[in-house]
Amino acid sequence: MTSPLTTPNTTPHDPAAEDLQRRREAISALGHELRLLVDATVRTAASPEALHLLADDVRTLTGAFTGPRRAPADIPAVDEFPGGVRMYSPVTGPGSPLAPPLHVTPAADGVAGTCTLGIAHEGPPGYGHGGISAMLLDELMGWACTAAGMPGMTTGLQLRYHRPVPLQTPLHLSARITGTDDRKIFVVGSITTDHDRSATLVSADGTFVAPDPDRARSLFPSLREET
Repeated sequence: MTSPLTTPNTTPHDPAAEDLQRRREAISALGHELRLLVDATVRTAASPEALHLLADDVRTLTGAFTGPRRAPADIPAVDEFPGGVRMYSPVTGPGSPLAPPLHVTPAADGVAGTCTLGIAHEGPPGYGHGGISAMLLDELMGWACTAAGMPGMTTGLQLRYHRPVPLQTPLHLSARITGTDDRKIFVVGSITTDHDRSATLVSADGTFVAPDPDRARSLFPSLREET
């Protein structure tokens, strides 16, 4: 499921909207199964023989993905960019086998996020990798900019790791804008467990910049026909 913050409005009985919804549901279903597969892969203690057989099965499955494929700069037809649904985001995307995924919602002073990290996100045994925490906060802080009507790109991110982030534990994230300076946007964010939001695990200060239209067209050529 996409998060309330990123769910687009659709017109009832609109064939195009219904087709888009079906595609997103199918992508989400596949993403869910792939995340279970990734989890099983990093947890298994199967024999080398069993792993070789499984590798053959996965190779066969990968070969079933036929037809056209998008180039790295192409915006997926199921996405809304900028500032909307990103089905394959490695942080929030329900179609991504890498994402927890992070579920983003509006908050009184910014945005909030919830997710649970699995063993695939492990750094120290039993805890999340520090880079995963940075990725989660970078994403949520970007959503804080978008929610305020100032979508921007990260130019600086400073993190402080106060306590380890536990795996397989519901997490709560928050992000809010603290100020602006021309096109610069200053944002703070934090990670806690959901059951104890008073104990900060990771905190961050970030600087984002809203690119001017010419720069945006240069960075994202697929948007040229729409801008």
